[in-house]
Formats: sequence, C-alpha cells, structure tokens
Amino acid sequence: MPAAVVTINITENQHHLLIQKPVSGLSLQGHLKVPGDKSISHRALMLGAIAQGETQIQGLLLGEDPRSTAMCFRAMGAQISELNTEQVIVKGIGLGQLQEPMDVLDAGNSGTTLRLMLGLLASHPERFFTVTGDSSLRSRPMSRVVQPLQQMGAKIWGRQGATLAPLAIQGQQLQPIHYHSPIASAQVKSCILLAGLMAEGRTTVTEPALSRDHSERMLKAFGAQLSVDPDTNSVTVTGPAQLQGQTVIVPGDISSAAFWLVAGAIVPGSEVLIENIGVNPTRTGVLEALAMMGADIELENQRVVAGEPVADLRVRHGRLKGCKITGNLIPRLIDEIPILAVAAAFAEGTTLIQDAAELRVKESDRIAVMASQLNRMGARVTELPDGLEIIGGTPLVGTEVDSHTDHRIAMSLAIAALNATGTTTIKGAEAAAISYPDFTTTLQQLCRQ
Repeated sequence: MPAAVVTINITENQHHLLIQKPVSGLSLQGHLKVPGDKSISHRALMLGAIAQGETQIQGLLLGEDPRSTAMCFRAMGAQISELNTEQVIVKGIGLGQLQEPMDVLDAGNSGTTLRLMLGLLASHPERFFTVTGDSSLRSRPMSRVVQPLQQMGAKIWGRQGATLAPLAIQGQQLQPIHYHSPIASAQVKSCILLAGLMAEGRTTVTEPALSRDHSERMLKAFGAQLSVDPDTNSVTVTGPAQLQGQTVIVPGDISSAAFWLVAGAIVPGSEVLIENIGVNPTRTGVLEALAMMGADIELENQRVVAGEPVADLRVRHGRLKGCKITGNLIPRLIDEIPILAVAAAFAEGTTLIQDAAELRVKESDRIAVMASQLNRMGARVTELPDGLEIIGGTPLVGTEVDSHTDHRIAMSLAIAALNATGTTTIKGAEAAAISYPDFTTTLQQLCRQ
C-alpha cells in the first residue's frame, strides 16, 4: 500500500503537520522504540542531584521537560553532563546542599519539575528560591502542593495566595505530617515525600487511589527508608535520609507508546512492535482500557530492568468496541486519555470517560480541546464536566485542527489523521517535542515501512 504523506510546514515559528491518507488506504508495519519514560527521567535527574556520589542515567528522555529539570538543578550546584540517551553523569551534592541560585529557576512547561522541586526547595533552611515557568505552567494550580508543604512549615509566596507561579520560597526546617490527599496525584505524593527526606521523623501520604509509584521505587533504590501500605494507598518516608548515587536505566515511556498502540489498533491491516516499554502496574491503565475495547495487544519478552518491569508490546489491527473508563483506573492513565479518545472515535458504540476533571488543568484543558478538535474532524464527542462521551464509528474527515500547544493533543490528532480521509493540518505540532522530540520522524518512518 502507498504511504501516508507526512510533511511539515514551518511558518512564523509554528510547525504545521500535514497528514494525507492515501485514497487506496494505509497499513502500518514494522517495529520502533520510543523515548525514555518522562516521569523516571525527571526523578533520576533530581535524586541524582541531591544524592552523594555519582549517578549514571541510561536512556534519558531528551524532551524539553527533562532539560528544564537539568537546568534548574545545575543552577543549584549539581554537576550534570550534557544530556543524551547513552549515558548522563550526575555528580550529586548531597541532601540538603542545594545552593541558593543567582537567578529565577525556570521550569519551562514542566509541571513535574516545578511541583516536585518545591518539596526540595522548601526543606532547605536559610536559602531563598524563586521559581516560574512558561505561560501555560503559570496558569496551572500549585495549591495542591503548596498547601501540604505549608502544613509542614514551609514559607511560600506567589500569585493569588501562592496558588500560581511565579513562587518564592524561603527554606525552612520542615516537620513531618500525615497528609490525606484529596486527589490521586504522583506529583503531589512525590513533592511531599521529597520534602520529608529532610524532616525529622515519618512523613506519610495517603491517596484516594493508587497513583504512579516511580518516586517510591527510585527513593528506595537510592537508599531512602520508605514503606508502602497498599491496603490504604499510603507511603511513608523517614527522615533525615541519606541518598547514594545509583545507575538508572530508563525504559521506554508507555505514554509515548500509547500513540502507536492506538495507531496499530485503528489502521486496517497494521501490525507494530514497540520495544522496551516500561509496564509498571501503576502506569498500565492504558493497556487495560484498550483491552476493554478489544484491542489485540500482546506483551512479549517481559523482564525487570533496574527495578522496573519492561516488555515489548505488539499491536495488531482489530475491531474496537466502546467501554467505560472511570474510577480508580483514571489515575493510572490520565496522560493517555487524549489518545484513548481517538481510539474511542473509531470504536463501535459509546465510550464514556469520567472522573477525569484533572484533565482540565493540564497543559491545556484537554477535555474541551479533544472534544472540539475531534468534532472538527467529524467525530461525535460530548464534553462532560469530568470527561467525555464519544459515540464511535463515524468516519473522520481531514481538516485543520489545533494542538493548543499541548504535546499530547498534537500527537493524538496526528494519529486520528492516519485514519481520516483527505488531508489533516495540525497547527502547533512542534509541541510534541515536550515529551517526544522525534515523533514526526518516527511517524514518517512508520508510514514508509
């Protein structure tokens, strides 16, 4: 079969991605690798910076978000080599030794960088820090981490009562707390655990549902005294801690793999193998949701690498059916909901996504944006207060759509375009580089294989 035509037009610093499906159809064949896991990349850089000794990181994600993390910690005294996928060397300065930076720390577009870093900055007595981000990050809520930090004794100032960045932090000797989080959020949990590393005693976070556990796994590997109670969704760290540099091997990001899983599932005649993907149980909600839809996905070559479960994922095209995605499953696939909405648009019947109001305060309002952009292509999507209702089976038609500078929106719309008739133009496609710098190149290669 002829390949889809995938081209980029650059105008006024914005990339427009054009995808034209051949009239005779398209089939995706081949194997590929995706960038390193973003969550693990962030944490490896941060813990390496505050540990004693040297940390070696293999497979680091080279997206803009980890670059923001590296720049912030370099500004506070950590030595971090040039970022690459082969090996990054971090020479840590030891827990409690972050230096007062000469300038404002800029987290760019990265909520993970800003929110997790706040826990460390607040726990460094007699040091002053100011943090900010791009326009998107400055509009995202920070009270979810600022309030528990203030309960620990943190002094934080910022816009609208310290709920929005820029934020100013006067480091303090924090006190341990038991925090009952109203939301299941790995960022909230991780921020408090990092703050607890220097608090005297036991700091505990209890969540309403299980969120991703990369921080717990990595903190243990670096030597923190940490315990987990799965019955209550609670995790406890005992401070003051001592962290020692480690070797971290970053698996492929399942959030990035999700785009190709859906592409393989919806494009007729396709079979794609995605290699070396992290399948941590707190992150595999997308596999469970696609299984409920009837997707043909196999886990091959399952193994454990540096404490994280890894597998190769093989996906074949098949008929999908609508399903209900709600409740405790949501925290384990929150980042994959935009691409799952694309899968739902090509499934038979109705897919209902609820309990996902968190999507409204991501890089964009992902509920509103996915509903509006898929509907522009002819889908039948209804926006709900906390999710989406998608009636699948209506053929999509290529048109002009907008990423709203959101990386996951840009990539999700590109996958939808592979199965839409005619030409789709995606404005702001450069946003994909936040988490997947080679997305367009990989898309072009897969369509040619």
